[in-house]
Amino acid sequence: MRASRRRRSAGVAAAIALALSLTACAPAAVDTVASPPQVEGALPDDTQAQLVGAVERAMASTGSAGAIAGVRVPWAGEWTQAFGTNPDGGAVAVDDSFKAGPVTRAMTCDVLYGLAADGVVELDDPVTTWIVGFPATPVVTLEQLCDSTSGLGSYQPRLQARWEANPSRPWAPHELLAYGLAASAPTGAGSYVGSDAGYVLLGMALERASGRTAADLFGRYVFEPLEMAGSSLPGRTADLGLHGTQSVLTPEGAVDCATAVDLTSLSPTAGFTASGAVTTVSDLGRYARALATGLRPYDGEERFASPLPVDPGAPTWYTVDGGAYQAGTLVGQYGSVPGYQTVAFADRDTGLTVVAVLNNSRASAEAVRVLGWQLAAIASKAAAAAGETAPPSGLPWTPEQMDGDLASVATCPLP
Repeated sequence: MRASRRRRSAGVAAAIALALSLTACAPAAVDTVASPPQVEGALPDDTQAQLVGAVERAMASTGSAGAIAGVRVPWAGEWTQAFGTNPDGGAVAVDDSFKAGPVTRAMTCDVLYGLAADGVVELDDPVTTWIVGFPATPVVTLEQLCDSTSGLGSYQPRLQARWEANPSRPWAPHELLAYGLAASAPTGAGSYVGSDAGYVLLGMALERASGRTAADLFGRYVFEPLEMAGSSLPGRTADLGLHGTQSVLTPEGAVDCATAVDLTSLSPTAGFTASGAVTTVSDLGRYARALATGLRPYDGEERFASPLPVDPGAPTWYTVDGGAYQAGTLVGQYGSVPGYQTVAFADRDTGLTVVAVLNNSRASAEAVRVLGWQLAAIASKAAAAAGETAPPSGLPWTPEQMDGDLASVATCPLP
């Protein structure tokens, strides 16, 4: 864990009083277009054709009937496109809303760093400062929950079948946490182990520390500063434009790529501050760009200063820290929730941004990660617009390599 900062001399009551004294207005809006400057206009036709091909191949590999993708290349232009149809036959639209899934985790860490900057919490606060009844040993800090290094387990594998059987049932955060604790109690080992329950616990602690709801905190520190008008952390239900589905299994256990169930009605409370946010491609692009390039007042180098391997076999350029993945110069998040697979990355040096959502969650979430990286590799080679200069392409993979990786995780036949 990073070196601890000086602890507050005031107690819990003083921290709560400080939280309640915060001004009701959100931090000033952040211009995610001006830094770095974005060329107006569409990407070159040949680049667009490659991007379309990558999305269509990812849809085929996952059995997705719908998808939305957006790419912003500061020196070359922009591209956003919707693909396919919803289960009701309606065409998918570029401004359709969908579940952000695990991208929510980076947002929860945004709230942590925002509250730390405002003096409400400190990164090394033990979670027991704010959550009564949580095990006191080993000590688990707020920063460890953000970094996913506490050893706390995940609840989704234990609840997946129940979600599919009764998707509209609301879930309380403490219920989700209980299932995570049942999967694995905190170990304090310090290595990265992805934990949805850890981000739920972090959200609960930040609510207690600030005296505000998680939805209010997301609005203040994430959505309002970035003018993400189509995004929210909803309660029991959400009105989603892009329907989420999941391919069914045959009696033999094989994936039936021709048949999918609609899981759009899964309550966002099943994700809370781990995967419950709702967003759009446009909003998520703004978010990824701000996260990677550090545009907000509370963004600091320390958040990503102590990266850890994603797993023991991961290449040295693929790490995780501060609730986000770092892949070469890309910073972002990806993953799946029932019905959706979502990816959002941006280049911290150039501002290149890629976002995509697939509306079938049966395949491994690695499929949407591969899609995001493939879109980035294609976009990084886009020809510069008149008067602009393309930066050197520095990503440690090629579009062709990602094509092969997609084939290795495909659950449905590729064309």
